[in-house]
Amino acid sequence: MNDILEAISPALSGPATCVSKVELRVSCKNLLDRDTLNKSDPSVILLVQTNGQWTELDRTEVIKSNLHPVFGKVFCVDYYFEEVQKLRFEVYDIHGTHSIGTRDDDFLGGMECTLGQIVAQKKMTKGLLLKYGKYAGKSTITVHAEEISGNNGYIELAFSAKKLDDKDLFSKSDPFLEIYKINDDGSEQLVHRTEMIKNNLNPVWEPFKVSLISLCSCDEDRKLKCLVWDYDSRGKHDYIGEFYTNFREMQKFPVTWDCVNPKYKQKKRNYKNSGVVILRDLKLHRVYSFLDYIMGGMQIHFTVAIDFTASNGDPRNSCSLHYINPYQPNEYLKALIAVGEICQDYDSDKRFSALGFGARIPPNYEVSHDFAINFNPEDDECEEIQGVVEAYQNCLPKIQLYGPTNVAPIITRLSKLAAGDGNIKDASRYHILLILTDGVVTDMADTREAIVRGSYQPLSIIIVGVGNADFTDMQILDGDDGVLRSPKGEPVLRDIVQFVPFREFKTVNLALAKCVLAEVPKQVMEYYSHKAIAPMSPTLDISTPILSPLATTPTE
Repeated sequence: MNDILEAISPALSGPATCVSKVELRVSCKNLLDRDTLNKSDPSVILLVQTNGQWTELDRTEVIKSNLHPVFGKVFCVDYYFEEVQKLRFEVYDIHGTHSIGTRDDDFLGGMECTLGQIVAQKKMTKGLLLKYGKYAGKSTITVHAEEISGNNGYIELAFSAKKLDDKDLFSKSDPFLEIYKINDDGSEQLVHRTEMIKNNLNPVWEPFKVSLISLCSCDEDRKLKCLVWDYDSRGKHDYIGEFYTNFREMQKFPVTWDCVNPKYKQKKRNYKNSGVVILRDLKLHRVYSFLDYIMGGMQIHFTVAIDFTASNGDPRNSCSLHYINPYQPNEYLKALIAVGEICQDYDSDKRFSALGFGARIPPNYEVSHDFAINFNPEDDECEEIQGVVEAYQNCLPKIQLYGPTNVAPIITRLSKLAAGDGNIKDASRYHILLILTDGVVTDMADTREAIVRGSYQPLSIIIVGVGNADFTDMQILDGDDGVLRSPKGEPVLRDIVQFVPFREFKTVNLALAKCVLAEVPKQVMEYYSHKAIAPMSPTLDISTPILSPLATTPTE
């Protein structure tokens, strides 16, 4: 038994790298002027490369008549340390209602890079290229990157203003508000630009969310510069006034600031302000990381379900997928140990449920699609992964491999078990079900229904296909190519299934574990965010006292 573990364990060095969220902010300078009467109306499209194909991820707003735009839109991108993530930024002159033209003169230039390059530099500036690699004059694009960590959060701010100066001759001002963060080097970085309120000297702007790191770099005393403008459709906005604040002051909401035009203050003896700006409301939504939940005491309960259908072959035959070779573990054992060795680090009692399906079992040798491989229905748990391997080896001589390949009963069982834990209003327990099978499931409709039900519970499902069968039909269970739905059309609440064929990882067990477990941190966070459940005892709270007067619940 120990020989088997030793044959596999050297390939295992730890859990898969956890995904981070990165915010990207974009600005441009010296763009080409494509318009005859006015300046270009630029917008930036962000594309990501997947399997050699470029697909649009998101796009910025359109800034009218501006060759040096600073965009308010924030791109939020998942960052994987272990992957090369290719990005392409394309700048277009927009005509009409945000439509991208097909003419060459609508294209103002593009830039390709990797997310890793941006993250490493934090601020990257590159020249824009036209088609065929020609530089677009002196045009440049600058991308700022900031990571959203577990100690970060999203702040929801609601501003209004009163008695603003009237800058228009025949109507009232059309005000909008800009907030800039003052960086350590004294430079200003746009945090947010509100919408414009037409013909209104007492505007109430829509509430908006920004990350805590974007607003103040998690420093409540960092200076913030706020400017109020009268919107002009030609891009020549009229300045109304400004004020300075910081996040510490904002927490005392409602807060009122004088909106001051320094030139007016200097020239006019009785000048007081050009109106006032009011912070009406402030809400903070804490964003928790996977490690926050783990370090807060969440336990991961690991269950393995093994396929004992006849298609695996007679275990006494060396060609069988269940053949026990004392010197070389079979594919079932390799997959079990590769994933289980990592999961057991997050379960304090190191006891794991081990189930089987598709076999005739003693004493009556009736077919079962949900049985304990230690033949103890009252306690199906085994001591550590070593105990699961021993139970599997002891089980094989006592059962008759049969069929069909029905996995819905076990998924339903785990879903109900997880539902009991889900009724507990804390993040104390999360379930991972590893299903090892040599073929396509025969109860596909029931399996889809069971997965949809399970997506509402603290549960993730990993399916590993062993052997050389055609697993094409199994890809439907993995939501990567679209949203999985029940036979009645109900979609999963969240993607909880990861399917991989073992043959793609036969020689590298770490790669198997890394692949199938990579989605688990995201799935855990999605579940608890949906439930608005915080870690039981957050161990890291650098934001206090920033967060102390506010609610700290996960965002949806």
